[in-house]
Amino acid sequence: MASTDEPQSLRTAFEEAESKRRLLESSPDATSPAYASDLNSLLALYARVLDQMGSVSLFSPNEGLEDIATSSLPYILVNFTVAELVQRTPFAGPAHRRLVLRAARDAYERFLSLADGYGLVNGPYASLLERYRDDEEQFAVAPKTGDMASRREARIASSRADKGLREKLDLLTRDPGYIARDDEATREVYLADVTWRIHRAFQGLEGLNREAEMLAMAPEPEPRRAGHAHAHAHAEDASVRLDQPFGRSARAGGALLSRDGRPLQPFTLVGSRAELARGVFRPGHNLPTMSIDEYLAEEKRRGNFLEGGTDPPRAEVDEDDMDAVDRETYKAREWDDFKDDNRRGAGNTLNMG
Repeated sequence: MASTDEPQSLRTAFEEAESKRRLLESSPDATSPAYASDLNSLLALYARVLDQMGSVSLFSPNEGLEDIATSSLPYILVNFTVAELVQRTPFAGPAHRRLVLRAARDAYERFLSLADGYGLVNGPYASLLERYRDDEEQFAVAPKTGDMASRREARIASSRADKGLREKLDLLTRDPGYIARDDEATREVYLADVTWRIHRAFQGLEGLNREAEMLAMAPEPEPRRAGHAHAHAHAEDASVRLDQPFGRSARAGGALLSRDGRPLQPFTLVGSRAELARGVFRPGHNLPTMSIDEYLAEEKRRGNFLEGGTDPPRAEVDEDDMDAVDRETYKAREWDDFKDDNRRGAGNTLNMG
């Protein structure tokens, strides 16, 4: 089957998957719920393509590269495409992300195994594949065992190889008309594309290992059930605190203020008990509360409020008491004389030149 063109149903499914992939990759918002749904549908479509490839034995281990029809070469890349797409799955926690990385790794490995079976993993990539199979979880394009200089040179060489492969592919695809008329040219483009994806697959495997290391250090989230139980207990306790006298809630940790007015624990002032009641079922953690009226009443009870203003009331002068009138008159004259002798700002000489 590998020596002939693929069945029409397989080609139709593959072209549909490729068309939807290009549409998904142009999506501006990769965080929207619609994006996640479209991604899952696309992965299911590629899974159907892979099933059909297996059912018709599109690739056989008993055949060589020359036995594969030119039109069948793009199907070598299906597992690579799946590996790239599955990594776009929205993050839903460390445990789920580890499953995503495992699925991507499996797809990369299937792609490299198929390409290697046809002798397409050669040159430096053959040694990379050997190193990967020796230690999958510690694999890196630049060996970690070497010194800084050698690792840097390896990364530079990898970057140059990537650039060279892309430039070759761009050059080969520059004239679509020529490629369409010449089967050998089309075949060369497909094989160049496979080589570039092999290069990217090893980079992708290194990226998976790096992300796995970060996930290993990430703390596990608390069980959701425990969080729900805490929220339920908090909601039940709210009505109890609303009806209890000030500072008597045992669950809130006792009194909020000491006898001398110092806070014994953090608390929040709310405008009124009605406002507190409205906020009982809002999300978030609420500190022990008291209304502003209660707080002011407690401060007044402790004697921390001064009644009236801070200046003593001024006694009114009895106009029938001539001595008192004379004292007020002399005091006013002395104040006027003082203001005449001391103009405003006379003592402020700091800013004068």
